[in-house]
Amino acid sequence: MSNIGDYATTYANFEWETPERFNYGRDVVDALPEDRSAMIWLGTDGEERRLTFGDFSRLSNKFANAARELGVGRGDRVMVTLGKVPEWHATLLGLLKLGAIAIPSSPLLRANDLKFRTEHSGATVLISGPESVEEVEKIRDELPNLQHLVLLGEEREGWDAYGELVDGASESFTAEDTASDEGAFLLYTSGTTKHPKGALHTHGYTHAKRMQARYWLDLQEDDRLWCTAASGWAKTVWNVFLGPWSWGMELFMHEAAFDPAERLDLIGRYGITVLCQAPTEYRVLANAPELEDADLSSVRHAVSAGEPLNAPVMERWKELHGLTIYDGYGQTENTLLVGNFPGVEVRPGSMGKPSPGCDVRILDEDGNECSPGEPGDIALWGRVPTLFKEYWEQPDETEAVYKNGYYLTGDRATRDEDGYLWFVGRSDDVILSAGYRIGPFEVEDVLIGHPAVAESAVVGVPDEERGNLVKAYVVLTSDYEPSEELVKEIQDYCKSETAPYKYPRQIEFIDELPKTASGKIRRVELRQRETASS
Repeated sequence: MSNIGDYATTYANFEWETPERFNYGRDVVDALPEDRSAMIWLGTDGEERRLTFGDFSRLSNKFANAARELGVGRGDRVMVTLGKVPEWHATLLGLLKLGAIAIPSSPLLRANDLKFRTEHSGATVLISGPESVEEVEKIRDELPNLQHLVLLGEEREGWDAYGELVDGASESFTAEDTASDEGAFLLYTSGTTKHPKGALHTHGYTHAKRMQARYWLDLQEDDRLWCTAASGWAKTVWNVFLGPWSWGMELFMHEAAFDPAERLDLIGRYGITVLCQAPTEYRVLANAPELEDADLSSVRHAVSAGEPLNAPVMERWKELHGLTIYDGYGQTENTLLVGNFPGVEVRPGSMGKPSPGCDVRILDEDGNECSPGEPGDIALWGRVPTLFKEYWEQPDETEAVYKNGYYLTGDRATRDEDGYLWFVGRSDDVILSAGYRIGPFEVEDVLIGHPAVAESAVVGVPDEERGNLVKAYVVLTSDYEPSEELVKEIQDYCKSETAPYKYPRQIEFIDELPKTASGKIRRVELRQRETASS
């Protein structure tokens, strides 16, 4: 029996029940049984570490004491660019206990990215692993606000050694009694069209993340969750930290980069019961020869989020292993707003239905609710605790995303007669061609059904006659080579599978699609390429 039970009843009766004062480190992790398993960690060199909630309670206390000695206090911002290591969790927990504002950032960020985030946030301390050191060194003299650089894993002149700071600190710490509306995390958006924005989330947000862990991840007693997301992104904060530990769940964490054969082997070897992967990973594995014979018998539940997952990929996993992949939709600014939930019929290609506690509507330009099948803006009513408090130091940007009590996501969708939502695209991704409004995902969803297509991205390109043409950038599977004949074959396939006006009139084969560090396709970069060449 799934946690959501009867969806309509759960949705109608759900309440957030956010306490007035809440500190996740104190009220969740410190309150769990000390000997309860919190994490199995596997390093790139095969090293395995097993840690309990008692271990993380002590490690976070030691870090909180060390950070306080460095001058970090309530409300101070701290950059964290650690990779997939247990110290990432201990550091974030320690910062929450301090009442500081943590800024988890990808270790893959380059010097300019780090400089912008550090300057914009006013961070006073940066905590890094070896991956980010050289990039930080390039800009350290340009960042006068940074009072301390802390390095995990090695020693370097001009840096405080993480190990030395923590080893000498006390295991006892009294957490700050933080209010639920105080800042806890500053999460930067992908920044696909302009500089990233810093979404400020509160301690109430850290409490509210338990919703999606219960109803979407469907976590149950004795589960072992593997969410493969890299550190530094909102999805990791949701599903590799706040959500599952709210229910005392055990995490599996693998430090190494994605390798299809290894990924499938580890799922079976470690008995993963709940699997959370990026759509790209599901797509790659769907084409991997090892998928057919992989032992996935332990997996009872699988989810995907980041961008819509194509129906043929979902069908492949269902056919080979009987697994339904439950797609979900959320943003850095909020939470899982819409999802496919266990116990509710899954309609492949659909975003699903609004999450409990989230009043999600599809609105037209005048703010009226759209009729079924009519595309409109995905909007969230009210100030729920999972919604960001503000864009840091950008009041105009904050005001721009609110209208008549709704938060406008910037994404577009349709709603069908049964309340399911269907993704159309980013507002600036929608293609206007000969009077038709065409969402790129609906074309990409058809393209992935052709056996030659491993991945695709669809954009509009300028055309005097039609305004825009639909163009597809296609990454081929290993069995196919680019050719004019293949272009026509794919076009004919699209015409047979969807409305003729949607088919890509231009197809360009490409080795790799441009993506953000979190794995989302950068259609804006492809559009810019087209503009530059026209």
